Amino acid sequence: MTSEPISTAALWAARILGATAGAAISVAYLLPKGRREAAVRFLTGLVTGITFGPPAGLMLASRLQLETTLSSVEVAVMGSAAASLCAWWALGVLSRFAESLFRKADGAPKQDGEA
Repeated sequence: MTSEPISTAALWAARILGATAGAAISVAYLLPKGRREAAVRFLTGLVTGITFGPPAGLMLASRLQLETTLSSVEVAVMGSAAASLCAWWALGVLSRFAESLFRKADGAPKQDGEA
């Protein structure tokens, strides 16, 4: 990463911009079933991108050997977008796994008290 000074406001703006872009791509890439799902997916991506964006960006820059060529803002945007985009996919996989644990053999959901 280049060592130019960067303001806190610029770093936060980069995180929010990257998270918003990743969340929007997530919603557009696989269309949600309704407005509620779209809102939940977008907000999940936004929060995840803002929270985990900088560490994800540092990891990606390191793996791609781009530490010396990208600025702090570029790393934050890249990481926030990647974390935001991947959040819904990871939650979808976990959700489907959890659903499979609670389904009967015929595909109907298990009722309380059923084995």
